[in-house]
Amino acid sequence: MTNLARFRHFVAETSRAVEASHVDEAHLLATLTPLLVDLVALDDWLPAAYAAPHPHFYQQYLLYGDPLDRWSVVSFVWGPGQQTPVHDHTVWGLVGVLRGAEISTGFAQASGGRLTARPPERIEAGTVVAVSPTIGDVHMIANAHADRTSISIHVYGGNIGRIRRHVFDAATGAAKPFISGYSNSTIPNLWPADEAA
Repeated sequence: MTNLARFRHFVAETSRAVEASHVDEAHLLATLTPLLVDLVALDDWLPAAYAAPHPHFYQQYLLYGDPLDRWSVVSFVWGPGQQTPVHDHTVWGLVGVLRGAEISTGFAQASGGRLTARPPERIEAGTVVAVSPTIGDVHMIANAHADRTSISIHVYGGNIGRIRRHVFDAATGAAKPFISGYSNSTIPNLWPADEAA
């Protein structure tokens, strides 16, 4: 049995914070970070359908999409050894590790377009980090474990599965546009009718 009340509380509080913040990104990230820390502190709420790995590809499951596309919540499920390409987001985002651990490698863009890798950062379960065009938006994420699944919860300042963003060639910095979509083909309902509010 999953504790969906924990996730519903997160969605309600995030909705209030997004509504109140307007365009103050720094204040919004400061407000949302402890909410996401609380959400990923206990691994008892994510339904199994949104925690399922794929043998070859990491999975990006939509958990909640704001009706006005102002923000979204996604679970990223990493099988052993899986990783993203170098990519950006074009909007603010928070990443909280729920299960396992991840390696995040940030990249700085030089004036000629080339990318310079920063030292990799290991993100353990319970840890939250931020990304955005104003504080650093280009990175690569990998499962830190070669023998088990890791899961992180991502919150973005838009419907990330519909946003046109970029993947980068790590050697040249050449950018290629992409839209990620989601691994789940239907909109989830994490508010089952048979569970008391």
